[in-house]
Amino acid sequence: MVANIKTIAFQGVEAVSVEVQVHLAPGQNAFTVVGLPDKSVAESRERVRAALSAVGLALPYDRITINLSPADLPKEGSHYDLPIALGLLVAMGALPQSAVADYLVMGELGLDGSLIGVPGALPAAMAALAKNYGLICPADCGPEAAWSGLAAPDKPGIVAAAHLLETVNHLRGHQLLPPPQTRAAPSAGDLPDMADIRGQKEVRLALEVAAIGGHNLLMSGPPGAGKSMLAARLPGILPQLNAGERLEISVIESLSSKRGGVRLADRRPFRSPHHSASMAALIGGGRQARPGEISLAHCGVLFLDELPEFSRQTLDALR
Repeated sequence: MVANIKTIAFQGVEAVSVEVQVHLAPGQNAFTVVGLPDKSVAESRERVRAALSAVGLALPYDRITINLSPADLPKEGSHYDLPIALGLLVAMGALPQSAVADYLVMGELGLDGSLIGVPGALPAAMAALAKNYGLICPADCGPEAAWSGLAAPDKPGIVAAAHLLETVNHLRGHQLLPPPQTRAAPSAGDLPDMADIRGQKEVRLALEVAAIGGHNLLMSGPPGAGKSMLAARLPGILPQLNAGERLEISVIESLSSKRGGVRLADRRPFRSPHHSASMAALIGGGRQARPGEISLAHCGVLFLDELPEFSRQTLDALR
């Protein structure tokens, strides 16, 4: 029997559909994950084995093959643990395929069966909403995913559980998990106020024009003239975020977080990287691609203090 579980992979801020196919066959006992998995995905077999043991289930003495389709798309991250575990439960007959057919699944497993938060819950929920699927995710990611609107009464819904056993009981109808509730971001205090500035009439006018039109600024002057102080007060005069911009900022923050659980953005970001920041830190990328400072400043302000001190390679990449 082949069990199929829907999940996602991330390409930038885009969530790409991935299908976890689980096959049990007679033969030598083995547990193989194929489909271009990275190290964290390949190691999921040990976390899944321990988590299933924690809920009183043992893997059958069969040849287990996990295929992450499409096989030519690189897979990275620990959010494949839960879809692999649920796929094994379906293949073993502990869960019916119909119970998970309408859900997109993501989540990391602890050795005791607990579900650990993962980054990307908001874009995953938005991808599920676009395809009219529900979402199964860790409890820590539930409030974040609820901002997508997937938790509305007329939608398939979000199953946000703290433990693998809770997820299984909910899918089998033995336990009803309440839908997660959205949580607003805690107030970060007032932004620096332009009223603190005395004089500087021309620069203040330039800041106002840049804020209204979304223009770039290059401030040049002697040390102590107030350039950094003025730049830090630019977000305070920017227009209020609309609903689309709040979601865009939150999606980027969700992908850059370590364990997910971000709140919906309530203000425009202000990023001020040090001039020693690498090109990957500023532009994004790396072995496990993450948004860079220019992406984290989306809809806000990217302030490059001491601009000539940045490396030429970094400035060329930014340009």
